[in-house]
Amino acid sequence: MDIATTIKELRESAGMSRKEFSEHTGIPVRTLEDWEAGRRTPPEYIPRLLAYQMKFEGVFTAKKKAKDKIDIVTDPDGNKIVLINDILFKSRRLINWDDIEQILMQYIGEYYEIAETAEKVYIGSDFPDEFTHSKYTKAIRGANEKAKANVITAIGELIQISDKKAEFPDYGSRHGNKAKNGWYRYDTRFGIPVYSEFGEIDRYNIFRARMLVRCDANGKLFLYDIVQIKKETSTPLE
Repeated sequence: MDIATTIKELRESAGMSRKEFSEHTGIPVRTLEDWEAGRRTPPEYIPRLLAYQMKFEGVFTAKKKAKDKIDIVTDPDGNKIVLINDILFKSRRLINWDDIEQILMQYIGEYYEIAETAEKVYIGSDFPDEFTHSKYTKAIRGANEKAKANVITAIGELIQISDKKAEFPDYGSRHGNKAKNGWYRYDTRFGIPVYSEFGEIDRYNIFRARMLVRCDANGKLFLYDIVQIKKETSTPLE
């Protein structure tokens, strides 16, 4: 892979435009354009430095920016939908789930309240690994995979609007005290933007998903994974 392609993929992996990438790294927009177009060649060490910065700073900056652009709306049927207005993963390149796991680590210890039931759902240390490396995650492809990767900025909101609670036991006590009091399933919905050729939001693809929540020996609820992601429609809101 040449240097120009490496730099472009680093920028796109953080979901940043050239202007945003320029503001974050201090590299002039014109220089980025020349590098990505192959008109100029940066020193070989530049991609390595950028990769380091994006891994430990850039992605988290983009995540914070995206967090400020999340809305909860109600569709004509009265259902709540979390709209993620600025997604992290826009390109078609392969998603690095190991990087996503690192991002999710910062949620550990936090909790969010389900509006319908007033239940508190905590984020435990097992959530980042299960979310990114479960059998379900390894099996999904295409739009569903991209959708799951992009919900990482809206974990709290997805918990907040969840509904249709269903309870089931921990069959065979597979999870020990971590699910001593069984499992809960909740439904949740979210929207991923579809961009026009000018980079503006054209519409939203709406997805339905199911949250798996374990109930530990102390009766405390922990988010375990988000599964059964399925696209509903691309034009839910007028």
